[in-house]
Amino acid sequence: MARSRRPSAAQRAAEKAEAQAAARRAVRICTWASLVTAVLGILLVAVPKLMPVGSPWVQLALGALTLILAFRARSIGMRGIEGFDGRLSLLGALAGFAIMFFAGQAAFAVLSSLG
Repeated sequence: MARSRRPSAAQRAAEKAEAQAAARRAVRICTWASLVTAVLGILLVAVPKLMPVGSPWVQLALGALTLILAFRARSIGMRGIEGFDGRLSLLGALAGFAIMFFAGQAAFAVLSSLG
């Protein structure tokens, strides 16, 4: 009969530390990417003359991307990091909601002016 080899406690601890390091890296990337897209979206909401053609649609896309990245960072952090704080990703999510709200108003105004 073949004996199954179970990993030792040190190997399990090393694997857990490696998984947490990978999760921290993914959270960091997603969080900062969401904050960058949030800044771009807020800049376009505040100064829509920067992009006169298609501005509401770009704003909506930036808002959606901000929300996706922020919530992705939060889900990775909650699953993979012990004691995850997540304040920056929450800030990104709130900015994404604000961008979607104001960009949605601008897109609705463009669509209603067509009809």
